[in-house]
Amino acid sequence: MEAPWLVVGLGNPGPGYAGNRHNVGAMVVDRLAQQAGVGLRRHKVPGATAAEVRLGTLPGGLPGPRVVLARPTTYMNLSGGPVAGLRSFYKVPLDQVVVVHDELDLDPGVVRLKRGGGEGGHNGLRSVSGSLGSRDYLRVRLGIGRPPGRQDPADFVLSDFPARDREEVQLLVGDGEDAVTDLVHLGLEAAQQRHHSR
Repeated sequence: MEAPWLVVGLGNPGPGYAGNRHNVGAMVVDRLAQQAGVGLRRHKVPGATAAEVRLGTLPGGLPGPRVVLARPTTYMNLSGGPVAGLRSFYKVPLDQVVVVHDELDLDPGVVRLKRGGGEGGHNGLRSVSGSLGSRDYLRVRLGIGRPPGRQDPADFVLSDFPARDREEVQLLVGDGEDAVTDLVHLGLEAAQQRHHSR
């Protein structure tokens, strides 16, 4: 049996963080699970919740690829342990590990896909790279923009999206969901062409 993809949404646990900008990656994975009609459950791997799904449908109505949707239940800066544990549990090749995360260096609402690169001060990515022993995993980057004025970026990412932006946030989460699905179905280059031309 082919190894599944592993799609991890980064965020902090608990209702107090649920609406934070830092949790938009987790929002995308929650939406993917909801669309697949499943809930994420506590996994044997410590600090992880996950669900195995067939993501979407392929041409001809065939079920999509096997995908493990996951969210760490740890705080953001400890995300790497659960990600590495799930990768090992399911024997996922590094080029099928997808991390969905917020990105300060992209304008709000912009979605970009890439393999590898730096962490840009993102504690979740730093933890994942350290635990995987590599930066060469796939990323779906969800633009949240830079903080206004002199606001500390750490305070900015840990603040909720304002109520006036609710519609835009739902669009961003939907675009992130589409980007993950295209990445798994079409591969990185084709998914980049589709989403980077927007």
